[in-house]
Amino acid sequence: MSYKILDKTNKFLKKNHNHMINGNWQNSSNDRILDVINPATKEVVSKVQLAGKDEVDLACKSARESFDKGIWKDMTPSNRGKILWKWADLLEERIDQIIEVEVIDNGMPVIVAKTFIGWAIDWIRYYSGMVDKVTGDNFSNVISGDNQRFHSYTSYEPVGAVGIIIPWNGPFGTFIIKVAPALAAGCSCVVKPAEDTPLNALIIAETAIEAGIPPGVLNVIIGDGSAGELLVKNSNLDKISFTGSTEVGKKIVNQCSNDLKRVTLELGGKSPCIIFNDANLDIAIPGAAMAIFSNSGQVCFAGSRLFIQEDIYDEAIRGIADFSKNLKVGNGFDEDTVLGPLISNSQHKKVSEYVDIGLKEGADIISGGSVDDDSGFFFNPTVFGKVNKDMRIAKEEIFGPVLAACSFSSVDEVVNLANDTRYGLGSGIFSNDINKVHNVANRIKAGNVWVNHYGGMHPTLPFGGYKESGWGRELGIDGFKTYLEQKTVSIKLD
Repeated sequence: MSYKILDKTNKFLKKNHNHMINGNWQNSSNDRILDVINPATKEVVSKVQLAGKDEVDLACKSARESFDKGIWKDMTPSNRGKILWKWADLLEERIDQIIEVEVIDNGMPVIVAKTFIGWAIDWIRYYSGMVDKVTGDNFSNVISGDNQRFHSYTSYEPVGAVGIIIPWNGPFGTFIIKVAPALAAGCSCVVKPAEDTPLNALIIAETAIEAGIPPGVLNVIIGDGSAGELLVKNSNLDKISFTGSTEVGKKIVNQCSNDLKRVTLELGGKSPCIIFNDANLDIAIPGAAMAIFSNSGQVCFAGSRLFIQEDIYDEAIRGIADFSKNLKVGNGFDEDTVLGPLISNSQHKKVSEYVDIGLKEGADIISGGSVDDDSGFFFNPTVFGKVNKDMRIAKEEIFGPVLAACSFSSVDEVVNLANDTRYGLGSGIFSNDINKVHNVANRIKAGNVWVNHYGGMHPTLPFGGYKESGWGRELGIDGFKTYLEQKTVSIKLD
């Protein structure tokens, strides 16, 4: 690998990283330090301070006070929009550094980081243009009559101070997908990135202050799960937005029930991908393969369950296995790499255990398995065939590059198989029959259905899940409104 890291990236990694609270870099009151590990090399690349109760309380108080004083929410929408647009421009100026940090911190290939980060910066611009586009309704004429007159209308206002907890599998993008609409709505935020991938959150915070977002409006604390629990419990916050596992999401709901904080959850998935016998296999084979292998399977909506119509099963599964064997696994800075490492040793161990479980349950491993490489947490793209719906590899979220495939005969059968899960985040259909596509898309219980491609995201399209895959939506106008409260005003006139 000949890639040379930028000098400014190396300087950033060597900093004593602490927390952004009320516009200042704040040291922790405890002496807890976390090593940041590059999952492609297992090397310590940076160190960050870990927040304790004092830092969480201070950040939440800062968000509360900035919101109550109105220094951001009472700014004219056009000025908020200009600042957000400038923020996007500043991030774009540093995009080469941000991409490098994402690859070092998370392990994803450069091309994946470049794509996701480019999307996310445009999401800021999308929401910067929405600040003055959401208005209420006038119901005066609807309810007036019989010699009574009313002036009645609805309006929207920001929900308040928001706690945001983001995952490690897409650190930059998941930060922006939540914070951009929250700030556009006029909220103040406290963000806790995942402890495995804390670095780009600090660059985002630095550029936000530089862009003119007032102190206290965007606070970033680095912490582990205990800091996340403190954040959820903090009485200064009005809402929690969380992306992560379904199990942790349920705990957050239980905690937020104590004071009825608003909650948005983007949780786990075990998404179905369906290849019908009329599909173009030149599109379906790489599409279905990358539905699960993109970002090494560490994607909440990954198409981890594959259903292939029986008369093309052998051809399609063989094609996917052959395709996966040609996917380069390695360091994200290698231009040929398609799959980077898994995020950590514990995640590598978990995925390995699921492969062993699949074999013990009687599934056929057609290709892949663990990588014999001590340099990083690498894992080969793995394809299982002859999987039945009761196997654990077909039911449980693995969060790694492991595909569970089986055949089906009819539309009714595959719809039942696809819906036989507690999750409902993503789904894919490969078919050239438009009637069949609409029929199946209508019947699949998932928040997102991609047809003849998989996983594309656009800022105008709402994203979220059914069932245990979450509450609410992100992106689009729905992702904006999740940070707003609706108010009704009704005035009786003389």
